[in-house]
Amino acid sequence: MSKTVWNGGALLAPVPPVMVSCGSAEKPNIITVAWCGTLATQPATTYISVRPKRHSYNLIKESGEFVINLTTEELVRHADWCGVYTGAKVDKFARCGLTAELSSKLSCPLIAESPLSIECRVKEIVPLGSHDMFIAEIVAIDIDEELIDQNGKLCLDKAGLVAFAHGEYFALGKKLGSFGYSVKKKKKGHKKASGASK
Repeated sequence: MSKTVWNGGALLAPVPPVMVSCGSAEKPNIITVAWCGTLATQPATTYISVRPKRHSYNLIKESGEFVINLTTEELVRHADWCGVYTGAKVDKFARCGLTAELSSKLSCPLIAESPLSIECRVKEIVPLGSHDMFIAEIVAIDIDEELIDQNGKLCLDKAGLVAFAHGEYFALGKKLGSFGYSVKKKKKGHKKASGASK
């Protein structure tokens, strides 16, 4: 396969275009972030990277809290809009018709319409150039009960989540496998009954 070499750039994809809620119950705000991910399982640690000039940057820095709300196909237009406009000039919750709901462990709100909201408390802020990384402990997760089956398993594949790749939004496609499926031993099938006709 022939490849063209470009200079280093932020082209890791796909990534989740999450809607990060911050601020207070009286003045809630939303910023859409694609630079987001998992840093550790124990303790559960995540991050978002935000440009210091963004309105939400100081809201998060001063409160030390934010909520990562996963974006669905139904929310993707709102996510894009919240990534274009600034909360310094417009009430994004009101403009998008979204509900700012109380978090279980934080003072900043979550987005009620999101199927899964991750409550985060900032542990460290790391300057990285164009963006600062907010490293945070995950203190609670609020999940739509419709995504939990009768055995208590989270069925996030039913949420209709979206991905962001090189400036474009995509609906997640078909399931290809589960973790470890490439090494899982296949169950032995039943042998054909003797004397069966060919």
